[in-house]
Amino acid sequence: MSQRTKTYLLHGGLFLITLVTTTMAGAEWMFGRLFIPIDGMKTLGWDEFVQGFQFSIPFLAILTVHEFGHYFTAKANRVRVTLPYYIPLWLGIGQSIGTLGAFIRIKDYINSRKKYFDIGIAGPLAGFALALVVLWYGFTHLPPPEFIFTIHPEYQKWGLNYGQFAYQNLPPGAAVGLGDNLLFSFFKNYVADPARLPHQYEMIHYPYLMAGYLALFFTSLNLIPIGQLDGGHILYALIGRDLYRWVAPALFIVFAFYAGLGLFKPTDFAVPSDEAFFSELGNFALYIVFLYLAFANISENRMTSLLITLSVVATQLVFSWVQPQWEGYQGFLVFVFVLGRFLGIYHPETELQEPLDTKRRIMGWLALIVFVLCFSPKPFLFS
Repeated sequence: MSQRTKTYLLHGGLFLITLVTTTMAGAEWMFGRLFIPIDGMKTLGWDEFVQGFQFSIPFLAILTVHEFGHYFTAKANRVRVTLPYYIPLWLGIGQSIGTLGAFIRIKDYINSRKKYFDIGIAGPLAGFALALVVLWYGFTHLPPPEFIFTIHPEYQKWGLNYGQFAYQNLPPGAAVGLGDNLLFSFFKNYVADPARLPHQYEMIHYPYLMAGYLALFFTSLNLIPIGQLDGGHILYALIGRDLYRWVAPALFIVFAFYAGLGLFKPTDFAVPSDEAFFSELGNFALYIVFLYLAFANISENRMTSLLITLSVVATQLVFSWVQPQWEGYQGFLVFVFVLGRFLGIYHPETELQEPLDTKRRIMGWLALIVFVLCFSPKPFLFS
């Protein structure tokens, strides 16, 4: 068996495994149950697995179109690149989507802003176009509102007014909702039949809505204009190396500031006992260390990284003191750490610094508009 055949088998095998894991995860979201029995809960079977394809097929189709947008554009620019590597992940305990995504590996050094731009922008725009189709289909083919009673028969006692009662006494995190972004809100308000629109905490049971929303969420993450994310490639090509060196770290600081805003407030330290005070102080110290590790690569000077960290934390405390109701989204902190420590804040420099033509510049700013349309300040809501 040749090396090329082995490589194709690896790519194909990872895709098939990811298809299985995303189908299982999709079925778990749809039916609110698991394949592995926990605490005597009724488990899912083959019939539910088959229905999980309603999530996995559109979701993986968007992911695949995104990756092949990069792939074919790289080929057109004569840049050697691998086929997509899919990353399956299914934990068997729910709350996963069956994958960590996919990536292609670029084998050549890219020496041109234009090439980085073309390769970077092709993926998210291609995936975004298909996401629009999936969302349109999902919102125009909603089942009758009574569908939710097949998932939650206990809601029948409240009728279609279940939203006023079902979430009042749930433990924290028991219900998961999809947060709004500009585009998802447009589909909810102007495309969907209001009589069939499910409650915000029940949209996770609608596979096309879930697949489309996740596509918007990951598109927005990819288009964050920092480092080697697709948005970073685009912004680097748009504004050039010198300006990007200042803009990228500034955007990263703002992103980290928003993610951690409200996590700690001055009032948190006004606790009734010394034990509680020192416990809160210890957690606060760990948060500072966490942020410092995320900011460690923002400068070659460690003292500069530390001063940035302390400045961000101090500003967060001031904002929380002045406006305690202002809170960011702590779920982004994981991505802040991954971006700062592994993906990188800065962009690889290129030998050729040629400016983009008008067509590319328009496409670049269009991609940043897509980022704004897809970005949700609080993408997932928990009861």
